[in-house]
Amino acid sequence: MEIFGIRLVGANPETLRKLLLTFLFVAAILIIRAMLRYGIRFLTRSYRNERVLFWTRQVFSLWAAIFIVLAVLSIWFDDPTRLATGLGLVTAGLAFALQKVVISFAGYLLIMRGRTFTVGDRITMGGVRGDVIALGFIQTTIMEMGEPQSVKSPETSWVNSRQYTGRVVSITNDKVFAEPIFNYTREFPFLWEELRIPIKYDADRKKAEQILLECVDQVTSDSREISKPLQESLERRYFLRIGDATPRVYYNITDNWLELSVRFIVKTHGIRDTKDAISRRVLDLFEKAGIKIASATVDVVGLPMINANVGQDK
Repeated sequence: MEIFGIRLVGANPETLRKLLLTFLFVAAILIIRAMLRYGIRFLTRSYRNERVLFWTRQVFSLWAAIFIVLAVLSIWFDDPTRLATGLGLVTAGLAFALQKVVISFAGYLLIMRGRTFTVGDRITMGGVRGDVIALGFIQTTIMEMGEPQSVKSPETSWVNSRQYTGRVVSITNDKVFAEPIFNYTREFPFLWEELRIPIKYDADRKKAEQILLECVDQVTSDSREISKPLQESLERRYFLRIGDATPRVYYNITDNWLELSVRFIVKTHGIRDTKDAISRRVLDLFEKAGIKIASATVDVVGLPMINANVGQDK
């Protein structure tokens, strides 16, 4: 084929026809996908559910990608011999140059099939803790959270609690094959937490224990009741024995004080607010009961008598 007297290498009526068919097929598939997504959004407008919309988009996108690949192969490789040769070359190129992309896509399929996590779950993936806000063929997007002071490291964020930092982090899906994925909300959206309070050895430890249990019970009673059926279901499904979720206080004897650790169950979301409410109640009741919290301070109670004679130079 020639344009302005210049012969275009590889351009002929057959090639242009295939290009036109490819464009039409891809455009038709994308238009159908957009219409289906709009139809689902219209049908669910009265009871909008983000998770339903998300998985609907994922299914439509996956099927659209499959149909586009099939359409392109059918148009350009009508000869099976040429198709086998082309697939061999493409496979070799992918294996060498796009290993990360291929593994990430395989990770996406594992996430979809294995129910590892979904949008809205709170997970730790690739060293990042947060809530999943998007899931793509290659990357997972997480709204990052901070870490408690007890587990912070130089690589983590500046927020000393499990609250959003404001950073959106994209992580490749290949991490599901290389690292454990921690899911905090998938089947049991509750965690066991501990609040550690040191008291002096001469303090009324029985009273302190009673105060801790009362405060925890007042704040976490709703979480404990809601978690019971989920805990029973989890135990039946996985043959576990999780144990009683009733708050309990444990003693830890140290060189300086008696450390009281109260263990309780709490919802995965809002842990900092829960511990803050418990701490405020404990401080108020400790003050009324005359129980002081121990600290690593030194009280100077006296000094020996020192006599000093200062002479004058003459």
